Amino acid sequence: MTASTDATATAVARAIDETRRGQVVRVTGPGGDLDILAVELADEATLAKLEMSERAGLILTHRRAAVLHLVNQIAAAGAGAVWVERPAWLDLAASVATADPVDDLRLPFKGPFRTVDAGTRGEAAAAGVRLAKLGGLLPAVFAVAVSPSGESSGDSYGQAPLLVDTAAVLSYARADRLRIVTRARLPLDGAPDTEVAAFRPAEGGPEHLALLIGAAATHPPVLTRLHSACLTGDVLGSLKCDCGPQLRAGIAAIAAAGGGILLYLQQEGRGIGLINKLRAYALQDQGFDTVDANLRLGFEPDERDFAVAATMLRLLGVGSVRLLTNNPDKVASLERHGIAVVDRVAHAMPPNPHNADYLNTKRDRSGHYL
Repeated sequence: MTASTDATATAVARAIDETRRGQVVRVTGPGGDLDILAVELADEATLAKLEMSERAGLILTHRRAAVLHLVNQIAAAGAGAVWVERPAWLDLAASVATADPVDDLRLPFKGPFRTVDAGTRGEAAAAGVRLAKLGGLLPAVFAVAVSPSGESSGDSYGQAPLLVDTAAVLSYARADRLRIVTRARLPLDGAPDTEVAAFRPAEGGPEHLALLIGAAATHPPVLTRLHSACLTGDVLGSLKCDCGPQLRAGIAAIAAAGGGILLYLQQEGRGIGLINKLRAYALQDQGFDTVDANLRLGFEPDERDFAVAATMLRLLGVGSVRLLTNNPDKVASLERHGIAVVDRVAHAMPPNPHNADYLNTKRDRSGHYL
């Protein structure tokens, strides 16, 4: 990944925040600029201002476009975005329904759609979608091209939209900017000799935790568990997944072994965010498995960035681990980012009637060792 400078990382973080607040952001680049607006946060007034000079296009990911049986644009194929023309019938409500798959079965006959060539603005379109992803929103945006003079309907908002560089968005990596912000003792049930270290990107953003358990916590190779935050499982005790039991069993296993580290990563729902995870739950209630639910939403099956975990381990002085996991992607990712995985230690939880299909999908479609 390309390391972000202070200025560019801060600009991207501000653009993520503006996108999350339903504001227009101008994505700039050598191929041309776009004013973008997150679909799920748009209202009639903001969309009308965006469209003062021309009708906004609807930008979707290739994953969502494939669900809708759209022909992908050739020009944007490498950038990961599809530009859909919006005729009169594709108003705000219809656009939201096109981006959000929860009502696909109730309202199945969407379209007809026509994709158009984004031309040189294909990467800017992809950057707009990535801002929505980074903000935990549905990966879909409205977009209006900005003229070479810098004018667009966006200039009628009352203030100029925030500018962010296309390349900076597409190369943005929170792992590049991670640092330890504080440490403290944190006695845990079953692991009273525990210290917590908190990490945050320099420009702000999600905070991640490392639980250093036992006196031998960092003795190599360190017994390590990467655990992605799951509010529904870890806190509320959801039976739809195995996250809560995995978290508690991971802490217990590390304590029993004499020490190690559990990284608690704020990458809810395999990196798609809490609200989108709940949308995926609604799709699972309709009969889709966890992989297909993510794809229908427009995401990859797993959007997590385990480079964050590798950076956290390096900042703790850890270069080699025994990884407590059933996920081969975690092993491969840590090794790809410079952490030696000396051994993989199995970490399987028994199924319950509510998560048996979920675990089978992990095994059969995601390659987990279950």
